[in-house]
Amino acid sequence: MSTIIDEINKEQVKEQAPEFHTGDTVKVYGKIKEGNRERIQVFEGTVKKIQGGGNRCTFTVRKESSGIGVEKTWPLHSPNVEKVEIVRRGKVRRAKLNYLKGLTGKKAKVKELVVQRGEKASK
Repeated sequence: MSTIIDEINKEQVKEQAPEFHTGDTVKVYGKIKEGNRERIQVFEGTVKKIQGGGNRCTFTVRKESSGIGVEKTWPLHSPNVEKVEIVRRGKVRRAKLNYLKGLTGKKAKVKELVVQRGEKASK
């Protein structure tokens, strides 16, 4: 029984899933259907948390829009997520950045992770 479930899960997982971490600033290109038309909308913000594993993995992105905090959660392997582009790497020491909810402006920024030449960004 579990082998059948594993096969179905492997079919649904994207082969080229982007590698990003909590605290990174990303652009998420999401497909939106309006009637019979389909378009791509970009949502740029800081990755607040990454949950789950396998084909059920989700990530939450937070941004400030007109002084109001907006959070969106996407499944990583969803066909509605066209691509995830990493804008900059963030230096954080927590897995879930729930403290960002009460902060606005410069206080809500995450420090940038500076990488030396020839090195990989690892956390």
